[in-house]
Amino acid sequence: MIIRFMVTFKKTLLLIWEKGKMISKRLQEAANVLRADVLKMTTAAGSGHPTSCLSAAEIMACLFFYEMKYDIKSPNNPDNDEFVLSKGHAAPALYSALYRAGCINHNLLSLRKFTSKLEGHPMPSSLKWVKVATGSLGQGLSVGLGMALAARLQKREFHTYVLLGDSELTEGSIYEALQLASYYKLNNLTAIADINKLGQTGETIEGHNINNYKKRFEGFGWQVITINGHDINQILRALKNSKKTKKPTLILAKTLKGKGVSFIEDKNGWHGKALSKEKLEKALKEIPETDFPEFKIIKPKKTNHKFKIKSFKKNNYHKNRDIATREAYGRALANLAKSDPRILAVDAETGNSTFSNLVKEKTPNQFIQTFIAEQNMIGVSTGLSIKGFRTFPSTFAAFLTRAFDQLRMASISRVNLTICGSHAGVSIGEDGASQMGLEDIAMFRSLRNSNIFYPSDAISCDRLTNTCSRLKGINYIRTTRAKTPIIYNNNEKFKIGEFKILKKSNKDQITLIGSGITLHESLKAHEKLKKKNINSAVIDLYCIKPFNHKKLIDFTKKHGNKIIITEDHHYEGGIGEMLKSGLIDSGIQIKHLAVNRLPHSGTTEELLGFEEIDEYSIIRNAIKLTRK
Repeated sequence: MIIRFMVTFKKTLLLIWEKGKMISKRLQEAANVLRADVLKMTTAAGSGHPTSCLSAAEIMACLFFYEMKYDIKSPNNPDNDEFVLSKGHAAPALYSALYRAGCINHNLLSLRKFTSKLEGHPMPSSLKWVKVATGSLGQGLSVGLGMALAARLQKREFHTYVLLGDSELTEGSIYEALQLASYYKLNNLTAIADINKLGQTGETIEGHNINNYKKRFEGFGWQVITINGHDINQILRALKNSKKTKKPTLILAKTLKGKGVSFIEDKNGWHGKALSKEKLEKALKEIPETDFPEFKIIKPKKTNHKFKIKSFKKNNYHKNRDIATREAYGRALANLAKSDPRILAVDAETGNSTFSNLVKEKTPNQFIQTFIAEQNMIGVSTGLSIKGFRTFPSTFAAFLTRAFDQLRMASISRVNLTICGSHAGVSIGEDGASQMGLEDIAMFRSLRNSNIFYPSDAISCDRLTNTCSRLKGINYIRTTRAKTPIIYNNNEKFKIGEFKILKKSNKDQITLIGSGITLHESLKAHEKLKKKNINSAVIDLYCIKPFNHKKLIDFTKKHGNKIIITEDHHYEGGIGEMLKSGLIDSGIQIKHLAVNRLPHSGTTEELLGFEEIDEYSIIRNAIKLTRK
């Protein structure tokens, strides 16, 4: 009996060993096919990053043809394992893997051509299998973190994999993501760092010093596994072990840039260079030629998850009360979250200032704390949005500027985000210049598919926040620290691209235009000008982008043909420039008042006066314009 058992046991072990050996052999063959594809693609294109692809060939083969579970016919299957190519310049390797897996059927040799969907860096607008645009380094891990959080919130079993390059490991956003993933114990997130030693101009900061990387990342609370990134068995073991921990996993794969081709392998100076046709022929002779082996891609287990939407009741406010728009934003968001589980407040540890913490009080599972790390906050929000959530990241308007690149990439990725920037302008007062958002409108205006709203009272802020929950693209809500009077009725509607006419008469000599805090200064100026026998119209420009210039021109020509635009923002790129760009050759006289001096700590009234954007400055300029 014992002898029979031992014989059977040995046979079983032998079968397992032979099966493993066969799998390794086939995956190595697949990696070599990927290498050949990449070289042919980049040479045909005349550009690209073949050496960065060759170092990751075994990693890509193990992920796409063995480890990951996904439906090759359904890129948007919510249960598919997710892959983020943070080192976006290795796009040819991704395209080759998708092609060989049967996910796409595009001509690989069309890489980088204008008519091709295989762009130089991955783009969701071209390929459905690409969920986020990458290529601006250091951002993929944050997006992957957001996806991993989404899996937990939706109780789905998909795993998220992020392939990092070693050059991008110097980016600060990487470390923002590392600490947050550890904080949330995201054991469904695996990052693989392709440590090929060579960057664009020479050795990376640590080269092949794997131990230094290991100490660093273990310090962030991750499981760290070091491997030879060209050894199939080591890669598979590491991926298997990443599923056995309660921590996120980082696999440090020591590789050689240009692996597989002797005259470019581990050689500096080949970054971003395609081989000539002659060198391509030489290189292909060094790569074992084989047919692509067959693999069975396992489909993911289906999870029955649906968002249950409840009935919604809007917040109502009474007139003659002073409420800050930042508080109205928080109340609106909390109200939305109660009715719609897709709504998520994402906070950069300013929730008690932006009032997004009201979501935490009422629906705590819909509040994501990313701490003071604005770049990561936007990246995480992007990942959550990709997986079906409607994310509302918020912080001080001034601090959003450091996350502009993440916002830019989110816009390119066509994700839907609503960002709230509070404490905008000099009107915040005593905190001083470093806290004053004075560049934010210009920043968001420059983004493609962006909508910009600047509410002036609680009702307009509430309604615009509700609107943003249904809008696509990048939405920006600019809120004010100071309390402002409620000027609208609860039944007021705020259409996108429009403006509100608050004051007008048949004898108007001038039109005063304000947004947010400066609308209230314009209203005060209107009353004082009336006493000086100067009639003025007043417009609330609550929507900065898009904007109906023709409607404004038609109105202004009937009301004095003169305008004073007042904004709590720098001259450059703000509301005034937006308006003037559409009023060229209109014949309308324009005076633009904006922040032009270095602000100082002081009261709201002192600072508005100092920058000459207060009611008295509006009055002085209105008198000058109407006397011409």
